[in-house]
Amino acid sequence: MSRRCAITGKGVLTGNNVSHAHNKTRRRFLPNLQTTMLYSESLGRGVRLSLSARAIRTIEHKGGVDAFLRDTGVSKLPRALRSMKRDLEKRAVEAA
Repeated sequence: MSRRCAITGKGVLTGNNVSHAHNKTRRRFLPNLQTTMLYSESLGRGVRLSLSARAIRTIEHKGGVDAFLRDTGVSKLPRALRSMKRDLEKRAVEAA
């Protein structure tokens, strides 16, 4: 499993550890990834994704996964969320 956020695309960065004597050794900066279950109330199902903390905050700020999917374009979503967005749009058409 890659260390990459499914929504924001954040991944591993590289840099140097610099000692007091200014010796440099290579290091990796890992993203703050959390395995999270995004649950859709209107569909009654969820999907498990590896998301960065920033992506989780963005989804919560938008009002949950249903509102996030409505506002986000299909090309910017991972494959697991594209099918969920398609099902949400079908449900909206049936309700109208």
